[in-house]
This record gives sequence, C-alpha cells and structure tokens, in this order.
Amino acid sequence: MTSVILADGGMGQELVRRSKSEPTPLWSARVLIDEPELVRELHAEFIRAGARVITINTYSATPERLAREGAEDLFKPLQKRGIELARQARDEAGNTAIAGCLSPLFGSYAPALTISFEDTLDIYRRIVAEQADGVDLFLCETMASAEEARAAVTAASESGKPVWVSWTLADHGAPRLRSGETIADAVGALDDLPVAARLLNCCRPEAIAAALPELIALGGPVGAYANGFTSVEALKHGGTVEVLHARHDLDPQAYADQAIGWVDAGAGIVGGCCEVGPAHIAALRDRLAQAGHQISGVA
Repeated sequence: MTSVILADGGMGQELVRRSKSEPTPLWSARVLIDEPELVRELHAEFIRAGARVITINTYSATPERLAREGAEDLFKPLQKRGIELARQARDEAGNTAIAGCLSPLFGSYAPALTISFEDTLDIYRRIVAEQADGVDLFLCETMASAEEARAAVTAASESGKPVWVSWTLADHGAPRLRSGETIADAVGALDDLPVAARLLNCCRPEAIAAALPELIALGGPVGAYANGFTSVEALKHGGTVEVLHARHDLDPQAYADQAIGWVDAGAGIVGGCCEVGPAHIAALRDRLAQAGHQISGVA
C-alpha cells in the first residue's frame, strides 16, 4: 500500500463558471470580494471530495496584476480574505492542510515577462508576509522558468513553513519548462534551498506523464496536477480565460486514469489544475482507494 497525498483541483475556471460576473484579467480574485460564498463552498466541495490539501484562492491577486487593473489597494484585503475563506471551509467540511499560493507574478505561461531576480524576490516576500501566519505550507505553482521558481521558493522558505514547488511544462515536444529549460536545470537551481516536494502542473496530462520519470529520477517527493485545456496558446498577457477551452476527453474517470498512471510511476502527490473540479477529485479519490492506496495528509 502506497500513501498518496490528494490535493484539490482548479479554483479559477470553476469559479468563472459559477460566478454571476464576466471573467476579467484578474480571473478569480474579484470573486473573493463580490461572491465570497462561491469560494468558500468550492473549497468545501473539494474537501468533501477527498482533498487533504487546498490552496487559497489568491492566484491572481499578485501586486503586478492588481496594479495593471488599477486595484493595488486590494492586495492585502484579498490575501486576508483568501485565507479566511479557506479556513472557514476547513471548519465546515473537515480536516485538510491549507497551502499558501505563490503564483507567477505576470500571468501564467509567460517566462519572458520578467523583472530582475531581486525585484521578483521582493514581491514574493510581500506575498509571503501576508500569508505565512494563516497557512500550513507554501505552494509555488505554475513556475515557467527556473529563476521564477528560485525567487518564489527563496521567499517561501524564509517563512519556516514546508515548501512545494511546481513547474509548468511545454505541452508538446521533449519535457521542458515553458522557458525551454530542462527539468534537471530547474531542480538544480534549487539545490541549496529546502524543498519538501517537487511537482509538475498546469499543462497537459500527457506532458506530465512524459516528464515524470526524469523528475522522479532526481529524487525526493514528487507530485503532479494537470489542466484540462485544449491549448493555452491563445491566452496573452492581460487577457481573460474566455479564450481558453476545455478538452472533452478528460471527464472525471479519464482524468483519474491519467493520475493513477502518475502514482504508478512514483508520484506521491496528485490533484488537479484548471478545468479539474470536485467531481474529478472524487473520482480520483475512489480510484486511489480501489487500487489499495492510503490517502494521507501533509505531515
């Protein structure tokens, strides 16, 4: 029997579907203020579906994105609200760990949109300062380059909390980060930093399956959580998720098939990203149990 940590699925796309508002470049951040009950209930649904780790809904509440939309004053309130709603959902639905969220500062899948390492690190430190007291661990997710991940992990590790780092991969071709860097280069850039787990996320499940053997061979706890998009090429800087489309061949059972394959390969953490909802996580929970795996939480 293998012990597997089951994480939640994607918040943003599911909230767009449930919200009364039109999508904006801030994705799911505005809903924290306008429709907080949607965020709380979705967290709770993921917990009831079996998730033992949920991530606060602050992915798009970075200082750069907020400034771009003229909403800089919302930074601290959004961070606080994201933590509050996750904790309320945990109180309502059951025991789970809460992960802080360190996301790409300039938008997903855009490794070329960068500032200096020191400036990037300073911004991540601002985010960590707002989240550290309210979370159990930090998830540095959808990292598109080695330097972006190093800045996020450096800031998160200064909190003393466990740190997970997750890279997003090019969807086609040989396993590479979206920057073109190799997985070995990305892992090597963090050699002197305390990383509790290394993951791959927000790319096609097929890309994850192709890359996992290399990541596993580098040692340490490994995990994965894919998206369900047909392609992310249409999403440009400052754009909205309306331009992205869901695959029709990744229903809950099909997604569980993919994720069980990752577990069989050696992944010890699985969950879902964009277009992966509570039904997908519930199906994955059931498949893990059927295969004799023990679903565990974060130690």
